[in-house]
Amino acid sequence: MTRSSPGARGRRPGERGDVLDPLCPTRQLLDRIGTKWTSMTVKVLAEEAPDELRFAELRRRIPGISQKMLSVTLQSLARDGLVARRVEPTVPPAVHYRLTELGLSLEGPLSALRVWAETHMPEIDRNNQLVDESPSHQGVGPGRASAL
Repeated sequence: MTRSSPGARGRRPGERGDVLDPLCPTRQLLDRIGTKWTSMTVKVLAEEAPDELRFAELRRRIPGISQKMLSVTLQSLARDGLVARRVEPTVPPAVHYRLTELGLSLEGPLSALRVWAETHMPEIDRNNQLVDESPSHQGVGPGRASAL
């Protein structure tokens, strides 16, 4: 179980640590897999599984992602063993990506988080609107101190 006590250095691989500690491997993994681009990339690749997608097709299917951000996201996913990368020796090289079994196992939890967000978005929007319209919110914004 992940604990919330400080200073758990020198752990063995696979041993659970303190997720609140910035050096905790679990926290570092959550930092990597918890981004919107990771969630979207895993979703698109999961929709194609077990087939592969080329880089350009992935980019077309993820509106708003830059070429650099997609490249960084795929490199991180490949390094963690969540994505497999295959390069065809053509000119220019054709690079294909697919989720590994480990990557496919991540789709379920990420999907549950997306469902939660979609289910609760109206309530979140209402809460934001209430805060934005409240008299105590005036003067709160970019570059201003907030009492929240």
